Amino acid sequence: MAKLTPKQQAFADYYIELGNATAAYKKAGYAVKSDNAAAVEGSKLLRNPKVKAYVDERMEQLKSERVADQQEVLEYLTAVMRGEINDEVLLVVGDEKGSEVVRREKRSDTIARTKAAELLGKRYVMWTEKQQVEMVEPVFVDDIPEDD
Repeated sequence: MAKLTPKQQAFADYYIELGNATAAYKKAGYAVKSDNAAAVEGSKLLRNPKVKAYVDERMEQLKSERVADQQEVLEYLTAVMRGEINDEVLLVVGDEKGSEVVRREKRSDTIARTKAAELLGKRYVMWTEKQQVEMVEPVFVDDIPEDD
């Protein structure tokens, strides 16, 4: 990652958080005469190659941290299907003196496990009645000379 000044890094971090260059410029501690000046200077900073590279790299990191990839989804569905994931349930326990809510863990129910198996089956094309057919169209070449 390119080395940024403390204010540039603060601007970039605020820009990632706020999505607004004007607000990020002002919040980063730059001297601001007006909102228009902050907008212009914020826009200039976003075009700075070092700042742009930093913002792009951080956005990619945040994206990869927040979004499940295909492997993670398949592993989760497999764990649910196998009953390795526990669900949390709330139970109301009480008598005539009063009641309280108690948290308990239970194994994933059959409906959730069946749905996970169904989704995995769809992923691996296990349940389809349709057949995948690859069509090859013949090419006709009309190169026979006409003899009359």
